[in-house]
Amino acid sequence: MKLIAKWLLSAIALLFVANIYTGVDVPNFSSALIAAFVIGLLNMVVRPVLVVLTLPVTLVTLGLFLFVINALMFWAASGLLDGFHVRGFGAALLGSLIYSFLGVIIDSALERLFSKK
Repeated sequence: MKLIAKWLLSAIALLFVANIYTGVDVPNFSSALIAAFVIGLLNMVVRPVLVVLTLPVTLVTLGLFLFVINALMFWAASGLLDGFHVRGFGAALLGSLIYSFLGVIIDSALERLFSKK
């Protein structure tokens, strides 16, 4: 139940990012659902590999290179999907920052909601 709620709220967050920032385009909720799924899948499978491979650069930049990795995952998802478009790397960086911030809020809210029994 928590996973489905996270997925739905992440899709809503993606629509919110598209509405407040012109560099990200998501035409409808079904496209947002698919994009949220693909972003989550890329973050689960590809991101850990990239984090390990770029560990020296991440250490030199004091962790700031992780923002670049997040932007690459966001941009890669837009490259894989037709209903989700990001206008470039700068747009991917800003869009992924907003999306990640909303993801932290969603995780916090879901943790509070599902921990009460």
